[in-house]
Amino acid sequence: MLQSLSIEVMPQKRATRIAVSSLFFLTGLCFASWGSRIAAIQQSLHMSDGGLGTALLALPIGSVLSMPVAGYMIARFGSRHVLMIAATCYAIILPTLGLAQAPWQLFCILMLFGFAGNMANIAVNTQAVAVEALYGRTIMASFHGLWSLAGFTGASIGAFMAGQGIAPYQHFLLITAIAVVIVVVSAKYTVAHTAVKEKPKRLPSVEGQPQLSTIKKIRLWILKTQVKLRGLWSLVMALRILGVIAFCSMICEGTMFDWSVVYFKKVILAPDGRAGIGLSAFMCTMASFRFVADWLTTRMGHRKVLQLSGILTASGLLIAVALPYFVTGVFGFLLVGAGVSSVVPLVYSAAGKSKKAEPGVALATVSTVGYLGFLMGPPLIGFVAQASSLVISFSIIAVMGACIAIMGSRIKTAD
Repeated sequence: MLQSLSIEVMPQKRATRIAVSSLFFLTGLCFASWGSRIAAIQQSLHMSDGGLGTALLALPIGSVLSMPVAGYMIARFGSRHVLMIAATCYAIILPTLGLAQAPWQLFCILMLFGFAGNMANIAVNTQAVAVEALYGRTIMASFHGLWSLAGFTGASIGAFMAGQGIAPYQHFLLITAIAVVIVVVSAKYTVAHTAVKEKPKRLPSVEGQPQLSTIKKIRLWILKTQVKLRGLWSLVMALRILGVIAFCSMICEGTMFDWSVVYFKKVILAPDGRAGIGLSAFMCTMASFRFVADWLTTRMGHRKVLQLSGILTASGLLIAVALPYFVTGVFGFLLVGAGVSSVVPLVYSAAGKSKKAEPGVALATVSTVGYLGFLMGPPLIGFVAQASSLVISFSIIAVMGACIAIMGSRIKTAD
């Protein structure tokens, strides 16, 4: 009896893990597809580096707007339903990025893209924490490894499409079709979280009692707001180390996604067909090292892995900056991919296991802080590049790698 039960449970666990992994692949594929064609879209809209940086601000704006919505929707309806809707919207919005005819149109579409992307990001990571609990061991890095593998796939497809002269919107339509199939096939195998539906508390009857004056109502509202803000601040402070590490790491990731192709075209002077190789190299090592991150963490420990990650990230960026040639640029980007590979999985796993808040709330807080770095880094690169150069911009991002190594030594205080 027990043997037959274990046979039934294991395939179900495996199917759930595959489904969630597929959805990680979907989000990575969509984002990498956009990142691989940024240079082409910038050229078609005749945008300067500063103009592109301004347009890229729409992504963090959309992400911030989605933060309170994601937490409420996941708690109210469960991460499965939120993930299915957000992932579908994310895929459908993608082709419209290639149809933008003016910078303001690109800005508006990117805001929607950022909103849907962060909703899907929080929901799929909530699913990953649940699957990790089913397995009873750390497997978060494998999920993020699939995201990175999708990024490598998306970057490679993007480089091929650019080399063939295929328009971005046609390229994006193909990705959308693949993404929709993944959503449809994976939907029923994801973890069915029970939505939290709190019954509204009945207030005591006020019949026969004096009504509060307007001034007293305002004071009561201010008091309640202060309590909520203190609670939010306490949560942020409790998770501050994890948030800072995630922020620094994802600034590096966002920069590589959005500016690596531009860097290879403008600084290294690579032709269109080879400009995407730097991004592909970054995604290749990022995916490869994420698949062995759990093994490395078990043997080296969280602190040493994070310190090594920061050193590799900073070193890779400095090599690409100091030696702006094709071979050295690719080598530097390979190191950056290896460096950032383990950081986010370690931080997300720690947040999901934190005793200082509910897993969904802690994960939403840390992932949103990290995702803001992922989305705010690229606009800052554009503004700095407009004022100075891309070389200076990438040098500044190398400092983020050093911060990861420094903050990594304090990771135990954040667990």
